[in-house]
Amino acid sequence: MALMDIDLSPWNSLLYLIGEATIIFILGAIVVSFILVVISLYSIRRGHLYFPRLINAGIVFLEGFMKAFFRLLGLEDREMLTFFIKIHNTMNASAFSKIPVTERAIFFPQCLRSAQCPARLTPEGLRCVNCGQCTVGEARILLEKMGYRIFIVPGSSFIKRMAKKYRPKAILGVGCLTEVKEGIDMADKIGLVAMGVVTLKEGCVETLVNWQDIYEVATLGLDPSVSVPEDLHVLAG
Repeated sequence: MALMDIDLSPWNSLLYLIGEATIIFILGAIVVSFILVVISLYSIRRGHLYFPRLINAGIVFLEGFMKAFFRLLGLEDREMLTFFIKIHNTMNASAFSKIPVTERAIFFPQCLRSAQCPARLTPEGLRCVNCGQCTVGEARILLEKMGYRIFIVPGSSFIKRMAKKYRPKAILGVGCLTEVKEGIDMADKIGLVAMGVVTLKEGCVETLVNWQDIYEVATLGLDPSVSVPEDLHVLAG
């Protein structure tokens, strides 16, 4: 049978339908992304999260479109990342609070320590000697009393390695905006419940963090009268 005798009309119709469906899907994704961005911007300006589950689903499936709209509408990358982290924390808070503290881990960045820190780097991160030159040592002791496993790490590769070795069910990551966002994304991929706290000051040496923010997350789901050491509130205050 000659090639010219083959009826290609069904295939042409199928390709046409596929093309139409693709265009409709792309247009739908753009419209939904724009609506979610509007809701997100309104939430940012009002300081209150509206429809967090809807926005979180949009971030998961339409993050590229949403980022493009955010930039088009003049939202700074820092504001955008801060909002994404806030959404993730809001969505994960309930699950985090239900996980026993002994199955949680906290990762501090090495930049929180003093420039004169004598701690040495080990295969599991920095080994704090509680020299008293920064507040990381005090925080480590208090959080370990609560049952947390604490790591002071120089990079995200350590987080993945320690998560694989000790298999915590939930982690609290502290760091700059990009580090926290990357850490949350990594935790989502490997099935960990993640919460993030962003440092007040960025840099490589002697950065700052609001310890109250860390303790508020760390104590989620715990009975203050039983599980939280009294001196925790002193340091947090």
